[in-house]
Amino acid sequence: MTQSTPNKNRRMVVGAGLAAATSPLWFNIARAQAAPIRIGFPVPLTGAFSAEAQDQVRAAELAVKEWNAAGGYNGRKAELLVRDDKLNPGEAATRTLELIEKDKADFIVGSLSAATQLSINAVTRARKVLFNSISQSDAINEAKDWSLYTFHEALNPHMTAGAVARYAFPKFGKNVVYLTADYAYGHEMVRGFQRAGQAFGAKTLADIRHPIGTADYSAFLPRIQALNPDIIVLCNFGRDLVNSAKQITDFGLKAKAKVITPVLLYTARQAGGADAFEGILGGTSYYWGMESTIPSAKAFNDKFRKAYGGAVPSDYGALGYAGIRSVLQAVQNAKATDSQRVSIALRQLRYDWYKGEQFYRKCDHQSVQSVIIVESKSKNMKDKYDVFNVLSIEKPDEKNLRSCEELGHKVTT
Repeated sequence: MTQSTPNKNRRMVVGAGLAAATSPLWFNIARAQAAPIRIGFPVPLTGAFSAEAQDQVRAAELAVKEWNAAGGYNGRKAELLVRDDKLNPGEAATRTLELIEKDKADFIVGSLSAATQLSINAVTRARKVLFNSISQSDAINEAKDWSLYTFHEALNPHMTAGAVARYAFPKFGKNVVYLTADYAYGHEMVRGFQRAGQAFGAKTLADIRHPIGTADYSAFLPRIQALNPDIIVLCNFGRDLVNSAKQITDFGLKAKAKVITPVLLYTARQAGGADAFEGILGGTSYYWGMESTIPSAKAFNDKFRKAYGGAVPSDYGALGYAGIRSVLQAVQNAKATDSQRVSIALRQLRYDWYKGEQFYRKCDHQSVQSVIIVESKSKNMKDKYDVFNVLSIEKPDEKNLRSCEELGHKVTT
């Protein structure tokens, strides 16, 4: 029998430690701790909504840089993986699947279409990966499309159209014609207006539908004129909103009817110009001009201006920022990066990233938030960014959402 010497024992311990440190298990743990937190960001960089999508990316990048500069999570930085979904549900599903399986994305934030966000959500829900949508949809809150991992940072059509209807219908009349993009966004907006309009006796004279991406609206305008409405509602988005606003203005329909739209986009107003949008009223999730009264808006605007040569963020840009910030804050709160624990932390979050307090409703993970009513202007503009007058702000209120029971969620007391 041989006896080990102290030096020999020491060499054995050191050797064992080195072996453990270089073992595959140890290496994988160390690599996982050092790996970036990857956030997939599928948005339509090409297509009718490209201007809005590009602003979403700019603001999302700002959120990631800001979080990384603050130290990230346990030394781990965030990485934004931007992908073009081409405004196509099939493409959106394919890119999302690649982000999860090939690029190992921890979370998904993005979308800019009611249709693409549902296809993204179908992929993330099946794989139990957290998805925070930054585009309007009513369906994503419904029980059939929802999961623990599904969050909706954006306003939804019921909230947006309802707020605009409650402001506009008492002031401008009851007889309404809708010019509607023929897909989920347009349909859901019309439903929101009609439901809110019941309280004011609003009457639908016609719901005239057009394909997404329509360039020429001349075939619809004589019919709208013949119906002699008090209000014309443009339930379309992006380039469609710009084209229809221009042609309605040129046709002279503003002379007898008030033109409104559920989502009056900053980017659309910039693209369409002052004359085309003069007097058009609508809702928005954010307008940079709120900075005069809301401190978080001023702070957000200043960071964006510094990062992008003095430009101001758009409404959908702000959603890109908030969608990322919310998820990363939930990582900090959960002290974890797995989707289940981060989802639980996110549903408990109360936050004010850029426009006042928001929180996620427990039953459907809809962000409860303010709706801003704005009107486009062409006079007394301080600079090229000063395009809207803020007429009213409808405060966050769960009463303005469809009930959890209506959405199909079981609510326990």
